[in-house]
Amino acid sequence: MQLNPYGEYAVLLAASLANDWPADREGIVARTYEHGMTAVYAPASEHDHSRTRAVIDDWLAVVDAPTDEERARLLNLQMARATAYPRLTDHDGAWHLHYRDDDQRLPQVLRAVIAVGTALHVTTRGMRRLRRCAAGEAAGDSCRNVVVDITRNGRQRYCSVRCANRDGVRRHRARHASG
Repeated sequence: MQLNPYGEYAVLLAASLANDWPADREGIVARTYEHGMTAVYAPASEHDHSRTRAVIDDWLAVVDAPTDEERARLLNLQMARATAYPRLTDHDGAWHLHYRDDDQRLPQVLRAVIAVGTALHVTTRGMRRLRRCAAGEAAGDSCRNVVVDITRNGRQRYCSVRCANRDGVRRHRARHASG
């Protein structure tokens, strides 16, 4: 039995949606499958796209929380809003836990999965292993992508090699300009 299918993939899914928002519900569903979800969702609603965007916006408040205590408070609120109890299921041939009711629509499913997955991520890997890209901290840099640090040493600061290189060049130029 798989004990924690929600940790890493759920938080990576949330970051993927936050960093590159799909144009429609079908894009959201496709992204969930790309990130390892195997559930069949309740019938589509015309509000799924906008309500899922609200889920991601709520999650971004967790990412941007200034303290560990605030991050925990916001995650607890989101998990409480999911209002489902964990249940065993083998719908895809392997026993695992679902943190949602079977008949929930896409936004509710993602709220539960992302909130629980994020809570598992920050409690097992560290509260500060979820952040915005460090390149965006520099004046004039517009990167606001989310970084989910899944590295072994816990030092991932950038969303991509491109951002890391751009920031490295910026720091190098600043050192040489001042020296």
